[in-house]
Amino acid sequence: MAYVVTQNCCNDATCVAVCPVNCIHPTPEEREYQSTEMLYIDAGSCIDCGACADVCPVDAIVPEDALTERTARYLEINAEYFAAHPRNEPPGAHVQPGPRGTRDDETPLAPLRVAIVGSGPSAFYAAEELFTTSGLDVEVTMFERLPVAGGLVRFGVAPDHANTKSVARVFDRTARRDGFTFLLDVEVGRDVTTEELLNHHHAVLYASGASDDRRLGIEGEDLPGSYAAREFVAWYNGHPDHADATFDLSSPRAVVIGNGNVALDVARILVSDPDVLRRTDIADHALAAFEGSDIEEVVVLGRRGPEFTAATTPELLALDSLPGIDVVVEGPVNVDASSTTKTRLLAEYAARQTDPEKKRIILRFDTTPLELLGSRRVEKVRVAATSTGEVSEFDAGFVLRSIGYRGRPVDGLPYDMRSGTVPNSAGRVQDPDAGTVSRGLYVAGWIKRGPTGVIGTNRYCAGETVRSIVEDHRAGRLGTPMADVRALHALILQRRPSLIDGNGWRAIDRHELESGRRQERPRVKLVDRREAAAIAHAVMESSPSQGLLN
Repeated sequence: MAYVVTQNCCNDATCVAVCPVNCIHPTPEEREYQSTEMLYIDAGSCIDCGACADVCPVDAIVPEDALTERTARYLEINAEYFAAHPRNEPPGAHVQPGPRGTRDDETPLAPLRVAIVGSGPSAFYAAEELFTTSGLDVEVTMFERLPVAGGLVRFGVAPDHANTKSVARVFDRTARRDGFTFLLDVEVGRDVTTEELLNHHHAVLYASGASDDRRLGIEGEDLPGSYAAREFVAWYNGHPDHADATFDLSSPRAVVIGNGNVALDVARILVSDPDVLRRTDIADHALAAFEGSDIEEVVVLGRRGPEFTAATTPELLALDSLPGIDVVVEGPVNVDASSTTKTRLLAEYAARQTDPEKKRIILRFDTTPLELLGSRRVEKVRVAATSTGEVSEFDAGFVLRSIGYRGRPVDGLPYDMRSGTVPNSAGRVQDPDAGTVSRGLYVAGWIKRGPTGVIGTNRYCAGETVRSIVEDHRAGRLGTPMADVRALHALILQRRPSLIDGNGWRAIDRHELESGRRQERPRVKLVDRREAAAIAHAVMESSPSQGLLN
């Protein structure tokens, strides 16, 4: 009996490292890893040891006999990958990589201090990579401008994807390591400068994500009723910056432009039964809004044909399990023996009969948006068939633009306007004008490579950057801190008395989890900065001896 990777795979490849027979692919060393939707297990090589399931941070790996009706198709999806990517080497023992860090012929590394800006997946993966580098004595200070941590896991993952969010358990273990200091409600650039961070650390690593959006560039894009999907996701996930936003859900039809995973997330949430959402960690203000929503239909627009759908197969498959919702694919979907599971799944949706009493998600392909029409707000969408140019219009009062995230400039760092990233080489910040590397400055995650991949992709992105930091440290290319981190903490506390440390963050986390237990939900998120800070400070003041240790 083989094990099977299922929908909520995070791609961090922890499972690859423990597999004794090298049956999980693509590995991070393989070209396909950069673009893969998920990881896959070769049933013909799996020896049923269960090591992969034991270490999976999101519980995505199950034995074949534990598959449910909803997940049974993943057996086919795993097999399909190996049919398309046959293994050239025979099954056998998998030689694990040796520990990172000091070799016998190298001088032991001197202690290293690193400041990490951001608290999302790439930030925590970088911190863990530093702490687990063999022979390295390291101190890490993590800075987060919000009073709560989590980045993409907290504010980007859909509320109904609870298993995916469970990767946060891995990050919590990192935050409890000796040598880790957490400073929240502290904004680099406002409360402390990059130069000051470098004066107290050998290196500063920015893992600040992508907090802007790509634009459509069409007329009417800024009409009321037209929103960026990023803002909508942040609002229903309880991001403090977006808690006061309002979205008019009074139109019976919504349109989502783009058909990637985020597009399917927002489409699914828009038509989900509030009773289903009530069992998630969706923000209370969003739940109240959805309870009064009039949206019955969401049209998801893709410029190209079905075979080019940007959403992953697991996300498309998940639509099939939504209670009370029909999934409609407009137009024919051509399939043959070479078609992928994704295309075959779309063909199945296209062939289904629909129930007029149910809410609907309509997947419309070969459609290019031309203009959003309306006098005071969005009333219609004008589109053209991509293949023929035929123009048409249809009513819609709510439009979400979901064509990609984009990084914002970081104070004091170079910025590439075209890609929305910080120019870098293997994570080392580069000044493209001078053609030089900025000593001690590094990037990881979306601000480094752009908004690509899934949560686990950040593990290897961060690992590359950490290897650059360690190489530069060993070669003496990093500066020497002028003062220790406690002096910096004292300076920041003087400027930002409201800062929250690790003990304060854990108090917020406990409060949210306990509130969730009382309501039979995963957690109830605090979205008010002052309320979150009050809970944190009550604990911090009761244990002043802890200080800013973690």
